[in-house]
Amino acid sequence: MSVQMIGLDIAKSVFQVHGVDNAGQPVLRKRLARGQLAGFFAKLPPCLVGMEACSSAHHWARELTRLGHEVRLIPPQYVKPYVKRNKTDAADAEAICEAVGRPNMRFVPIKSVSQQAVLALHRTRALLVRQRTATINALRGLLGEFGLVAGKGTARLEDLRRRLFQADKDTVPEEARQAITSLFEHVDELRERAEAVEAEILTWHEANTASQRLAEIPGIGPLTASALVAAVGNGKQFQSARHFAAWLGLTPRIRASGDRQRIGAISKGGDRYLRTLLIHGARALVGLTKRPGVVLRPWLKALVGRRPIPVAATAVAHKTARIVWAMLSREAAYRPWTPAMAA
Repeated sequence: MSVQMIGLDIAKSVFQVHGVDNAGQPVLRKRLARGQLAGFFAKLPPCLVGMEACSSAHHWARELTRLGHEVRLIPPQYVKPYVKRNKTDAADAEAICEAVGRPNMRFVPIKSVSQQAVLALHRTRALLVRQRTATINALRGLLGEFGLVAGKGTARLEDLRRRLFQADKDTVPEEARQAITSLFEHVDELRERAEAVEAEILTWHEANTASQRLAEIPGIGPLTASALVAAVGNGKQFQSARHFAAWLGLTPRIRASGDRQRIGAISKGGDRYLRTLLIHGARALVGLTKRPGVVLRPWLKALVGRRPIPVAATAVAHKTARIVWAMLSREAAYRPWTPAMAA
């Protein structure tokens, strides 16, 4: 049996293997348990292994690479067109094996353990922030039922805490007071945990040269810089800056047929977390146009003058993404703009 390419459909406990020879004929179909996978591939000669870039894919890619195999990760949406009829593990493995051999297929770089460690910090912080926001919204809803309201934003949360403390038993019964107080304590705990995780991210950022270089770009701070370095690496897997921006979902969605071409809104594909960070930073830059005495690039001032704020912020995020790719792929430093450049 001469296996040249293998499609591996991974899961939590059960794995499906589909292998073909040089002629593309199926020579291997096998179902493996989790404990059998490493031993099975250790006995095989080195070959090309394709997997979908889903949960635990980077872990198994590193493990199979140590065994001498060449591993390629494929975005799941690029595998789906190769699935024939019914959706089964065997059909998925066959589709992966078919897709991995296509010359024009796009692949996902395998992340290292350190990259995934930093991304775990970011995901944890994002989860804690979402939980804090949900708890604050619950607090506002519950206190609103007793006539206690405050302005928007987390900064006004202390106003609600103070008003709850000053309210008498006729306004807020004791049973409700205890329940709402526990939510206030939960918000404090979530904030402390999020700050602790953020401190670990900042520590990693200060020790990483590439992340520090990206933080010099306007609209990018330590959080965005560290997330980009951990998720993208050196960025050389993208052919150009536009490919990188398209991967982030910051390029327009195009629908064309014949001589008709319609350019719509951004595709919003790729990593939503990275795109959100970039757009938040871009909104901060666009907000500077409203401040007096701030010297801005002429193109930014003109952009805000002719486009709505959200559209301008998205355009700035797209431009920032291109700068990020150029700096990562060329290992270059950021060259800040000065008014003399416009002269």
